[in-house]
Amino acid sequence: MKKIEILVATHKKYWMPKDEVYLPIHVGKKGKEDLGYIGDDTGDNISIKNPNYCELTGLYWAWKNLDCEYIGLCHYRRYFAHKSKSNKLEDKRQAILTKVDYEQLLQKYDVILPKKRNYYIETVHSQYEHAHNKRDLDEVENIIKEKYPAYIKAFEKVMNSRKLYIYNMFAMKKSLFDEYCAWLFDILFTLENRIDISDYDKYNARVFGFLSERLFNVWLEKKSLKVKTINVVFLEKINWIKKGKEFLKRKFLN
Repeated sequence: MKKIEILVATHKKYWMPKDEVYLPIHVGKKGKEDLGYIGDDTGDNISIKNPNYCELTGLYWAWKNLDCEYIGLCHYRRYFAHKSKSNKLEDKRQAILTKVDYEQLLQKYDVILPKKRNYYIETVHSQYEHAHNKRDLDEVENIIKEKYPAYIKAFEKVMNSRKLYIYNMFAMKKSLFDEYCAWLFDILFTLENRIDISDYDKYNARVFGFLSERLFNVWLEKKSLKVKTINVVFLEKINWIKKGKEFLKRKFLN
């Protein structure tokens, strides 16, 4: 198989897999200390937008500057992986997919994705409404109706579902990725010119990153690709009780 690049988005120095398939990229590098990784601030880039676009500044950089046959994205704390032998850190690291794993999977499937998150008591739309600013999602819908009407049924289906591919993690052909990025960034750049986020707190200022997770699902729904879902291993502990409480507070206390 031709060259595969799996980006590892990071904003700090951290342990990285040694397998050659992984390419650590310092997202939001513009004006920041050099971590020794490739930065998203070279060539055609939007690195300066990182506080609002999150890991998408790395995706934009890869879209415009990276030459490869296949591409993917993981995070410095999250990777596609086999089932880990235990919850020990070293076992988790050993479970992370290798280049050979990606080669085998990408010969059979169009796209590799994490397993969907189930919101159970929320739809994708209501969850966004309770966690973020609903008017931004409404404006995205307007943009899709105006510029990509063929995607509106997929948008409605995703918004009314209770499951979602999250993290913006994937692996696919670069040609398919390029098509996705052209669609995604056209929508987000249009939205950026229509909304005012000057009074958003630091969390909600990440609006374009949050919306991209939903839009990725819309694009996937419309494309009807052959999908393989893979476990995601977390290299740091997650307080699921705390996350669950925050979810319920957003739902019922707004």
